[in-house]
Amino acid sequence: MSSTTTGTVHVRNLIDGVWTDSGTIGESLDPATGEVLGTFADGGADEARAAIDAARRAFGTGDWSRDRDLRARTLFEMADRMAARQDELIALLSRENGKIPSEAALEVGLTISKIRYYGALALTESGRASEVKPGLYSMTLRQPVGVAGVIAPWNSPVILSVRSFAPALAAGATVALKLPGQTALTNSLLFDIIGGAPSLPRGVFNAFTESGSAGARLIVADPGVDVISYTGSTRVGRAIMADASASLKGMSLELGGKTPMIVFDDADLDAAVPVLTKAITTFTGQFCMTGSRILVQRGVADELRTRLSAALEAVRVGPGSDPDSEMGPLIDRANADRVERAVADAAEYAEVLVRGGRFTDGPLAAGAFVRPSLVEVEEVDRPIVQREVFGPVATFEVFDDEADAISRANATEFGLAAGIWTRDVDRPLRVGRELDAGTVWTNTWAVIVDQMEEGGFKQSGVGRLNGERALEEFQEIKHFVHPAPRSESRRRTGGEVTA
Repeated sequence: MSSTTTGTVHVRNLIDGVWTDSGTIGESLDPATGEVLGTFADGGADEARAAIDAARRAFGTGDWSRDRDLRARTLFEMADRMAARQDELIALLSRENGKIPSEAALEVGLTISKIRYYGALALTESGRASEVKPGLYSMTLRQPVGVAGVIAPWNSPVILSVRSFAPALAAGATVALKLPGQTALTNSLLFDIIGGAPSLPRGVFNAFTESGSAGARLIVADPGVDVISYTGSTRVGRAIMADASASLKGMSLELGGKTPMIVFDDADLDAAVPVLTKAITTFTGQFCMTGSRILVQRGVADELRTRLSAALEAVRVGPGSDPDSEMGPLIDRANADRVERAVADAAEYAEVLVRGGRFTDGPLAAGAFVRPSLVEVEEVDRPIVQREVFGPVATFEVFDDEADAISRANATEFGLAAGIWTRDVDRPLRVGRELDAGTVWTNTWAVIVDQMEEGGFKQSGVGRLNGERALEEFQEIKHFVHPAPRSESRRRTGGEVTA
C-alpha cells in the first residue's frame, strides 16, 4: 500500500515481482457508510496480459515446477507471514467487505491452515508403477499443468483465492490471479503477504484487482493459460466454460448454491435453531453455502416456524465496528436493493414470515444494511426457491416424509451442499445418499476441512477443491512405458544371454 498527496490509501497490483499501477483508478467504499476507504489501480486486459506472460516465463525457465522442497518452503513462509499479519488482514477485511470481526477472523484463520496443508502436500507423490506383463514396465507421474488462471469473488476474497492458488502452487503451477474491485485494499494486502515470501521466485505469483471483466476474460480465453479455477455464479461459470472451450483447457468451477437444511420431526430444535439462524445470516447470506432453504417436517413445522422467526427478528444488524453487531452490511447498496426486490417479489406468491429488508432511517440507512427475511412457500418452482438470492433470505418449506424431503431438496439446479437434522443415527446416510449435493452435514452446518474435497453436483460446479484432489486440478498425468533390457527379456523367455 501507499499514500497519495491527499493522504488517501492507494494500492497497486503485483505482477512479475513488481508493484504496478494502471491507467484507471478505482475507489474502494465502506459498505457500512458508503465512504471512500481508498483508491486502487484498476486492472484490465493489460494487467492480465502481463500476469500471464510473467507466469508463463516463470514456469518455463525456473525451478518451481520441479523443485518440491522450494514449493513447500515457500508455502510455509506464506502461512507464517499471514499468521504474523492476520490481525491487520482481519481488520481490513471486516471494514472493506462488511463482515463482522468474528467472521473475518474465521475466514483468515481457515486460510492459514489451508496454506500449510498444501505446503505439506507439495512434498507428496501419487504416481503408480507396475510390471504390466513380463519384461514391460509402466509408471505414471504427475506433473504441473503450467499456468493457472484464478478468478475469485468479493464475498470471501482471502479464503476463496487461497483455496485455488495454494494447491496450484503446491502442484508446481504458476499463477495469474484476478480479484474484484469491491475488496481492492484487502486484495493488495493479501498480494503483499503472499508475494513477499522470501523463497518465492519472481513471476510465479502474479495478481491484480479489476472492477470490470476484460482481464478476467483474457485469462479465460488466452491459450497461454492452461487451467482455470473460478469461484462465483453459475451464470458466469457457464460463460467461462464456453469461452475456454476453444483451447480445451482444464476447468475447476465452484458455482452457486441453494442449500436445503432438512429438519426432521425428531431433530433437537434447541441445537438446530441457533445454527439455522447463523446459516442464514453468516457473511450476511453472501455465501455459496448459505442455508437458504429451511425444509421442515410437518410435525415440528409450527414450533420451528415460531422459534426461527423470533431468532431472525432478534439478529442485531450493524457495522463491524460495533461489538454488538451480529450481522454486517451487504457488499454495497446495489446488492441491498437487489435483495429487497427479491423479497418484495416473493410476497406476491408466498407468505412472508419475517419481512426484514432495508433500513429507511437512522445511521444504518446510509449503508448497505438489510434485516434477515424468512418466506414460507409451498411450490418448489417459485423464483425464491429456484434462484440464489445471495443475501440473508431463506425459504420455509414443509414436507411430510423422507421421500418428500428428498424430492424437494433436489428440486433446484444446484447441488453444492445440504444439511440433515435428526436424532436417528441411520437417517443421515440413508437420506444423504439420495441428495444431489457435494457436501452433506449432519446436525451442523458449514464445517469444511482442508483434507476433504469440496465441490458441487449439477449446476453448482465442475471439479473439486480442498483435499488431495485439489492438486490434481492443476496437474497432468504422464504415462511412461519402459520395456526391460533385451538381455533380461531373453533371460525370462529362456534365450541365450551373451556378455
